Amino acid sequence: MSNTTPIYTRIYQAVRQVPPGKVATYGQIAAIVGGCTPRMVGYALAAVQPGDDVPWQRVINAQGKISLRADGGGASMQRDLLAAEGVRFTADDKVIWSQARWPGPDLDWLVAHGFDPAPTWRPG
Repeated sequence: MSNTTPIYTRIYQAVRQVPPGKVATYGQIAAIVGGCTPRMVGYALAAVQPGDDVPWQRVINAQGKISLRADGGGASMQRDLLAAEGVRFTADDKVIWSQARWPGPDLDWLVAHGFDPAPTWRPG
C-alpha cells in the first residue's frame, strides 16, 4: 500500500488491525494513516456498510467515549458490539483504557503496508 492509495482504503486497512476487545481513537487512526484528520476517519467509518469487514465499532473518541452520530443512532449498537467483545466501561460510559487501549500495529505491519513507522499520535 502506498500514499497513492485512496485515504478511505488506508483508513479501513488500519482499522482492520484493531483486534477484538481493543479500541483505538479517531486521532490514533489518523496518525497511523497520515494525511488525514480524526474527522476524516469518522467520515470514513460512517460510510462503512453493513456486512463490510471493517470493525468500525473499535474506534472511539479521545475521551474514551463513543461519539454520538449525526443521525442519533448507532451509539448503543457500538456499545453493545464492544461489550460483546469484552470491552468494559466505567459508570460514566468511558472505556477502561488500561484494559482496552490498542497500542497500534507492529512495526513490521506498518512497513509492509507502506504506513509511517513513526506516527505522531499521542495517547490522551
